[in-house]
Amino acid sequence: MAPRWLKHVNKLVIAMLRLGLPISRHESPVVLTVPGRRTGRPRSTPVTPMLVDGDRYVVNGYPGADWVRNVRAAGEVTLRQGRHAERARLVELTPDQARPVLREFPTQVPVGVDLMKRAGVLTSGTPDEFESLVRRLPVFRIDAIT
Repeated sequence: MAPRWLKHVNKLVIAMLRLGLPISRHESPVVLTVPGRRTGRPRSTPVTPMLVDGDRYVVNGYPGADWVRNVRAAGEVTLRQGRHAERARLVELTPDQARPVLREFPTQVPVGVDLMKRAGVLTSGTPDEFESLVRRLPVFRIDAIT
């Protein structure tokens, strides 16, 4: 479960991303918006896509996150950074497919690792620790809709 402070941080990050303000020198977070599975109303959360072997992926940083259940129900999302928006389909990986992507996360998204440590999801943030969470942290491939 995500910590209480995360919702407030996410709102600030979403506002900054919608304005096109940079929030990290090393990463390129985006706002993922998906219809809520019960209400159908748009729900947004910041995520940081990663590039692994030519494909883009997003990792759920907190077990039990609502956005994951909404994506599973809807399948399609909008990814937005500033004025640029992209419709995409998120395809959930099997645990075996997810392992190499999870191992890349600490290198590609160090700010996410720090947040996950503060929230108690991780202790060390090593590739081995990420891989060990393969059944708790869903991983999705981003497929652009053309």
